[in-house]
Amino acid sequence: MRSDYDVVVVGAGLSGLVSAALFSKAGKKTALLEMDTHVGGYLVGFNRSGFHFDSSIHWLNQCGSDGSVTKALKWIGDDFPRCRDLKNIRRFVTDKHSFVLTNNPDELKVELIKTFPHEKKGLIRFFKDASDMAKVLGQYSTRVKGVAPGSFLKKINSALSTAKFGMFFVRFIRFTGEKGIIKGLKKYFSDPDLLDLWAVENDLLSCFIPIAWAYNRDYQCSPIGGAETIIKWLENKCRETGCDIFLSTKVKKINNSGNIATGVTVLKNGKELNLKSDIVIVASDVETFYERLLDPSLSSPDFLKKLKDAELYSSAVTLSIGLDCKAETLGFSEEMIIFSDSSASRKESSSGSAENSCITMFSPTVRDPSMAPAGKGTLVVFVPAFFDHFDNWGTVIRDSGEFVRGEKYRQIKKEFASIVIKRIEKRLDKKIQDHIEHLDIATPVTYYRYTGNRKGSMMGARPGKSNYKAKIAHHITPLKNVFLSGHWSALGGGVPIAVSTALSSFLFAAKDKMPEKYQELSKYLNS
Repeated sequence: MRSDYDVVVVGAGLSGLVSAALFSKAGKKTALLEMDTHVGGYLVGFNRSGFHFDSSIHWLNQCGSDGSVTKALKWIGDDFPRCRDLKNIRRFVTDKHSFVLTNNPDELKVELIKTFPHEKKGLIRFFKDASDMAKVLGQYSTRVKGVAPGSFLKKINSALSTAKFGMFFVRFIRFTGEKGIIKGLKKYFSDPDLLDLWAVENDLLSCFIPIAWAYNRDYQCSPIGGAETIIKWLENKCRETGCDIFLSTKVKKINNSGNIATGVTVLKNGKELNLKSDIVIVASDVETFYERLLDPSLSSPDFLKKLKDAELYSSAVTLSIGLDCKAETLGFSEEMIIFSDSSASRKESSSGSAENSCITMFSPTVRDPSMAPAGKGTLVVFVPAFFDHFDNWGTVIRDSGEFVRGEKYRQIKKEFASIVIKRIEKRLDKKIQDHIEHLDIATPVTYYRYTGNRKGSMMGARPGKSNYKAKIAHHITPLKNVFLSGHWSALGGGVPIAVSTALSSFLFAAKDKMPEKYQELSKYLNS
């Protein structure tokens, strides 16, 4: 470890790796610091009894041939792992019906009209609005903040596109919550069985966006070998260009002189070390940054309270199941299956209850047989969950803040998994328990331990009026030359957000420090 670097990147998840690769490729002496024993964050995979599992990826967006993620990775190197488009995307399951959304949503429209002929006019309008939404989303894509505008005409078109984007969504965003979403859907149709198809959603936009993405053919699955292949590729690109990667390295604080960052203090092998750096990119929990890393005199108590009160995405319980047979023999295909308890309200469907919460599941090995031994398969089951349930999942919190997991923790998660599996077997009429060869159970405590995200949140802060108003998402910090990246610097989540924020933080830092590289990347992103 050198004593000084041009750039220090804190956090080696997807966004941190992309940030480090960009700076290192630009010729800057770069250090990538990660508190865990490996890089990757939520995209890291794991092996159990010959089965390979992705930690969190159910599907990908913007990873197709024309996607924004693809464009960013291509800038780093043209040999990046390619993702395959999904044909069968999502299966809507209710007590009475089962319908599949494919990459041709009009197929679903035809099936729904055939089943609910009395709702034909409303269904045509519903899918027309979803198609129009797809066009708007396609024009907007995943914008990168800080990019220099291209020609004057492009600048005007960009402004018009942004305005059109906002105006289009205004008529949808007000329909939220139990009553709001029903009111919104009833503008199109009112048959209770049809309304039940979207029983797991909490706002009208969530009903439209999956169909809009499907119209844009913007669903992909992980490359062969899992999402971790992208992580390994990025790690290799960082090392090839001279980036130093340090694992099991905890950043204690960001050093400063007045309002200018001078580097970081890290804890490595029990010793504190000071690294000088002109630029610091923080790709970690934003609350951790302000409360632990930043000089406390630089942030106001009012803003810290807003961070604590921010509306976050839930955490999850994830079951990674290894089967003694192929998943296809149990009737599974490549699509995700989503359902909730038929008697549960929308609030109960997202409550974190094993008995009522919505269930999302799919088989990774139908998409990629290499993820399991020959003749065997895998299932991944995802249930929204919250960190403080079951008295922090039966853990004991030490004075150091460490969560100690004992027998009570293991019993709680085992019981939770048992209830969920029984619900799946009952709803889908499939004998899963008889074929389980391996079962790995992750809880919100698991996600917190491996990522440091507050309450084990899967994707940081939710898009919404309160978070926008509180300015939760931002790249620019009170310290000059310190920039935020990753899920916490934008509202929303997923791979496209992680990658676009890495590009943004690079551009903000490069504008003054590397004007030629700034113009070069801006021109590429505008092309």
